[in-house]
Order: sequence, then C-alpha cells, then structure tokens
Amino acid sequence: MVAANLSGVIVVDKPPGVSSAKVLASVKRLLKAKKAGHAGTLDPQATGVLVCCINRATKLAKFLLHGRKKYLAVLHLGMETDTQDATGNITAACETGSISDEQIKAACKQFEGGYRQTPPAFSALKHKGQPLYKYARRGKMVQKPPRHVDIDSLRVISIDSPFVHFEVACTAGTYVRTLCADIGKELGCGGHLKSLRRLESSGFGIDEAILLPELRKLADAETISDRIVPMAKALRGIPEYVANKALTDRIKHGRMLYKNDLPDLAEALPPDLIKILDADKNLIAVVGTHETDNRLKYHCVFSDESTQM
Repeated sequence: MVAANLSGVIVVDKPPGVSSAKVLASVKRLLKAKKAGHAGTLDPQATGVLVCCINRATKLAKFLLHGRKKYLAVLHLGMETDTQDATGNITAACETGSISDEQIKAACKQFEGGYRQTPPAFSALKHKGQPLYKYARRGKMVQKPPRHVDIDSLRVISIDSPFVHFEVACTAGTYVRTLCADIGKELGCGGHLKSLRRLESSGFGIDEAILLPELRKLADAETISDRIVPMAKALRGIPEYVANKALTDRIKHGRMLYKNDLPDLAEALPPDLIKILDADKNLIAVVGTHETDNRLKYHCVFSDESTQM
C-alpha cells in the first residue's frame, strides 16, 4: 500500500543537529503525504522520540501534545549558559569538587512532584507573536512568568563529576534544560543541560522509533505501512467505543450525541475523551463529556472514507 494514501502516526528517532520541523519535512516528503504535523518539538541538539502525524491523523496532534514525556539527560554542573544548554555562551563557572554525590541526589530528589518553572528566554514560546528566542538573539531577554510543571520521577543513573546522568518523567511543557539549571542553582554551583534524549512521548516509546535512513529505505520499497500506527490506536490510554451502523451514520453527519448513546460506557463514562470506532475499527470521532448535562461534544470527526491505518 502506498504511504501517501495512509493516515496514522509514525515515530521517528530524531537525530542531533537538525530541527524537528526539518525532520517532519523529510518524513512528509518520503511518505509523499499531503499533510504532516508533529506532537511536541525537540530542540535541535536533542534526539529521540518525535511523534509525526500523517495526513488525517494531523487532527490528533492536539491530543498528543499534552501527553507525559520521559527523557534521558546529562547535567553539566558548575557551568551556566545563557541558553541553559551546551549551545549557549558561558555566563558563569564554579568549582564542583566539594559537592558530594549524596548532595546531588538530594537536590535532584527535591524537584520530584510539582514545582513552578520559569520558561527559558531562548525558547519557542511566543511574545507579541514572535518566539522568545528571536528576542534573545537580539539581546532582549523576555521573561515569561513561572508555570506549574509536574516531575513524576527523577532518577539519578550515574554521577561522574561534573556530569550527572539522570532519567526524568514529566508533564508536557517541562523544560529539562531549565530543570538542569534549577538543580545547579539548588546546589549553589549552577549548571546546564549537556545532552538530551527523549525516551517516551504520549505513550510512544523509543523502541517504536525509526531512524530516517531506515525510513527512507522502507519508503522506497513501499513497505512503510507496517511502521505506521493506526489512527484508532494512536490515542493511547483513551477509552474506545465501537459504534453500530446507525450510530456511525449519525456521527458522520455531525448529529448531536448523548451519553446514553454509548450504553456500554454510560454508567461509568470517563470524564474527558472517548474515541469512537466503526465496525471496521476505523476511528470516526473523538468526543468529550459535558460536566453539567447528558450531551457529548465533538472534538473531531472523520467523515470521509480516506484510507486509515
């Protein structure tokens, strides 16, 4: 089956030194896709899981953007940079020889749970319609207010001073380089992110990821379809409901739905999202519940018959 006709998700192992946008452009070109979008960017020097949504699956990106992430990171203690990572200019340096492994582990442990994180000035967050990094490159550091992030776990793997290797699981929107800078401040020596690899994003793991050279080979052989995750299976952790033909027709025409239209879920209807499949297990809609009444609200509907994985 020609990949250009398919809709689904493909997980790429992003290489270092290239932007997420360029990787996505390569994926779109190789698959001859009409549309493509990614579900959460990685900094150019970072590697690992980049979730790419192909053709109609681009409608699912907004649900995947907010999923939990897991990273493998290396913190360089004793050196601060203006970008909080290894690409920036050094702004301060400090000896770290007197800091014990126990102190480092204790400082890292303090960041587990929720904390208020100030986004870095060198970031893609917008200010008056422009990314912050554009202001920063002109010497104007725009500071966004702190925001709450959740660090589900932060596990120190090894310490080879001044380098600290750790694994962190966190909410979307967490800046690991800012976390590194904050750990450095907690220890009184400063620090920055030396390297970063994303292991998981929105339920997709690095074991599912494909390198671009491999993707190129499979695309040339037109065997890439085996690596595309079907749309119905892309929203992991979201409950599903298989609709009969009558309900499928109602959904495809955008007619009002109510909780009791999903009888198997009606008594214990989840509080947020539900994916609805047709009898062939194709995704036909993503709906959500209202807190105050019996209606369901449409988040997206797939009414045409384009090929789904």
